[in-house]
Amino acid sequence: MSKRYNTLSKAAVLAALPILGLTACGGGDEEASGDGGGGGESVELTLAHSYNDDQPQARCGADVIKEEVEAADVGLTIEIYGSSQLGGDADRIASVASGDVDIDIQGASALGAVYEPISVLDAAYAFDDADHLARFMESEEGQQVVDDFAESAGIQTLGAWSAGARHFTSNEPISSPEDLSGMQIRFPGSPQFLMNAEAMGADAVEVAYEELYLSLQQGAVDGQENPITNIESENLNEVQDYLNLSSHQLNTNLVIMSERWNELDEDQQEALNSAVESAVTEVTDCVATDEEETLAEWRDGGEWEVNDDVDVEAFQEQTVANLEEALEGDSLATFEAIRSTSE
Repeated sequence: MSKRYNTLSKAAVLAALPILGLTACGGGDEEASGDGGGGGESVELTLAHSYNDDQPQARCGADVIKEEVEAADVGLTIEIYGSSQLGGDADRIASVASGDVDIDIQGASALGAVYEPISVLDAAYAFDDADHLARFMESEEGQQVVDDFAESAGIQTLGAWSAGARHFTSNEPISSPEDLSGMQIRFPGSPQFLMNAEAMGADAVEVAYEELYLSLQQGAVDGQENPITNIESENLNEVQDYLNLSSHQLNTNLVIMSERWNELDEDQQEALNSAVESAVTEVTDCVATDEEETLAEWRDGGEWEVNDDVDVEAFQEQTVANLEEALEGDSLATFEAIRSTSE
């Protein structure tokens, strides 16, 4: 019997990560009496992301952060710019680093452009399940990755959540690594995703997310991989025959912030931390609910087949071995640290 991972586990809630140097980096009296957030001055922060309004990262993540921060009445307001209004992932990461964007919601693999080891959080089968992901992020090893990211890129991490596991869709069932042979599968173009594809045995094709539906409809690619919330949002069941529950990657989002964090007074920092912590819980609950409802509709509707018979153990064994060969340096050390926290 093939092993299935529980992608709906509420243990996927990742506790909001502590800000690097909370006391030493801007929470002290000197900053509180300066020209930033202190002295009762009102501060407006920009929060950017790439998600549509109906996706959990937006309605249960960004919106919750804004609502809770402003309800705290500590002189903080947040202006949200979703749907990549402030640029694509790479542009927004650069804007956070430069201080032009205050807060952003990013996938771990995209952040590899400024600190390569953090992209390993999106390595295929790095995590056994959602509990493993939460356990690592709360560990000393996980905190070290976050701290090193802050030191290297000057970007703080406010919190992290999983937006659900990624699965393959296709016109022929994908139940084992051998089934990928000869298939052209769309993957995002980041180095970690392309490494994942090679490790799993897929022939990766880079297609812009905005062109994904049309590419599948026209047969330019044979399949793709995404979390259920994205698959549903893009109506990919209209142009594919199978959803294969491979659970090959836990889609990790980090809530990141520029060094403007240092301009906030202690009350504002506390309010923002609390709001992100609430959003971590809300996103995880929303993803779980959305996935459960969507899978039930697909199983009952007959629009396509939900393939539960995926040999996840075979996929993981092959992929982990290949990634251990492909990764190097700090990235390999991060991958090994993740695997070492597996139960």
